[in-house]
Amino acid sequence: MITSVAFTVYPVADLQRARLFYENTLGLTPASNFNDEWQEYELGDSTFAITTIDMGHTPGANGAAIAFETSDLDSFAGRLKEQGVTFVTDIFSSEVCRMAVIQDPDGNHLVIHKRNS
Repeated sequence: MITSVAFTVYPVADLQRARLFYENTLGLTPASNFNDEWQEYELGDSTFAITTIDMGHTPGANGAAIAFETSDLDSFAGRLKEQGVTFVTDIFSSEVCRMAVIQDPDGNHLVIHKRNS
């Protein structure tokens, strides 16, 4: 029986370049690191990882996307735009949330998200 998602992982071409983006640009706090090939970030009860380990996935292949919840979507998006982050889609609204899609240095898509209160 599956009880939860253990982790979500994105393939990256250059771990150090990716870490600069995820840590300095997005503000994620590093957790465990394996041989400088696999970096994890704990996010509440979830784990997000980036890796250069060849697991049969291509960096930036535009497969699945992760959605990071933000406390202030407009402020966070503004800061990312000031830092030159590529926006695939600008902020848009649905019945339950607001979100935008951004791109990391490898072309992986990330959703920045805020649930409606």
